[in-house]
Amino acid sequence: MNKGIKAYPASERPYERCEEYGPEALSDAELLAVILRSGKKGLDVKELALKVLKEAGGTLGGLCRLSISELSGISGIGRVKAIQLVCVAQIAKRIWKEDAKYKEPVLHVEEAAAYYMQDLRHMETEHVYVLMLDTKMRRIGEYHASIGSVNSSQVPVREIVRESLRCNAVHIILVHNHPSGDPSPSEADKEISRNLFLACRISGLSMVDSIIIGDGRYYSFREEGILN
Repeated sequence: MNKGIKAYPASERPYERCEEYGPEALSDAELLAVILRSGKKGLDVKELALKVLKEAGGTLGGLCRLSISELSGISGIGRVKAIQLVCVAQIAKRIWKEDAKYKEPVLHVEEAAAYYMQDLRHMETEHVYVLMLDTKMRRIGEYHASIGSVNSSQVPVREIVRESLRCNAVHIILVHNHPSGDPSPSEADKEISRNLFLACRISGLSMVDSIIIGDGRYYSFREEGILN
């Protein structure tokens, strides 16, 4: 028989602990146990939660890297539980992004990096985005320019300039991620950023920065003086 949360003494049940002490008192495994609700034969719900955490690299943030098929491959996690988990991860990312979105206007590199951090830090391939801003540095649009491989990406300079002008942008910020987690720029990153910077100048656009997102870290070309 599956052992669910109710099989535990009241003092050990995540629901009761949450009500009495608040959700911050729950461990990562207990939080997952609340979502999973039940285990499988020979494996109680807390043990199943620990298995999921292990597959995620030991952190809740690692859930953002797992697909439905990968989660479904964990013994005890079927299709429904897998979908629930990826949806919870997506909710967390959207909450983070919405919080960053309403910190208007974008005046600092930290705010631009925060806007994309949770979306990009867990991606397994490189993604290139362009954040479009008006004359007061307020967000007016974004352009998903390309999807690359695990260690490289194409930056379509012509398309970026065209989309930015079409959106009536005055300033743009180029953002892409490094799946390795290390945001340090490669020589190719430097060359591409310089090329886009020059193309923007010719077109009457202002390229404010080129930002690389790592795992909880970022690299700013502007802060490092590369685009000055």
